[in-house]
Amino acid sequence: MTTPSQTRDGDVHAQVRAIYGAAALASTGGPAHRLARQLYGEHVLTSEDAAAASLSCANPAALVDLGPGLTVLDLGSGGGLDVLLAARQVGSTGRVIGVDMTPEMIALARRHAADAGLANVEFRTGTIEDLPIEDGTVDVVVSNCVIVLSPDKERVLAEARRVLSRVAGLPSRTSCSWDPCLPRCVQA
Repeated sequence: MTTPSQTRDGDVHAQVRAIYGAAALASTGGPAHRLARQLYGEHVLTSEDAAAASLSCANPAALVDLGPGLTVLDLGSGGGLDVLLAARQVGSTGRVIGVDMTPEMIALARRHAADAGLANVEFRTGTIEDLPIEDGTVDVVVSNCVIVLSPDKERVLAEARRVLSRVAGLPSRTSCSWDPCLPRCVQA
């Protein structure tokens, strides 16, 4: 039996998929929009297509200290711009995983990664409330104005905590979310 909450959550996901799927299809071949240029600056835009697909409100890669060898997870990775920028910071010994529930955005992000020639990135289809990521395998979790779209924000935060790695029983990193409704860091 479907509960009212499940119906509402499904409706929200369907609406987000429709809007962001259309945005992915409309973004190909155009120049970066003005906000992307302001957030990321001309010098860090990895490609016009990736920047044009960006529906961001922040620049997570500029706000967190990402170093070589880290594994980073981007919740709601969209067209992949934040994943591409993080991949450059973690280098060839690190890895960045983007999760998005919109097939059109996943396809677009994979194309952007291929165009950028980055081998340390991957994109997985899934929701941020039920991450397709193994427990304890991620060092840093970022999100760029996506958690606000979730009908179950507490579940998103629980999933972020679940996938964060631990070293000797201690949190290895702090997971920060840049999302208008969640302006604080979430401790693992």
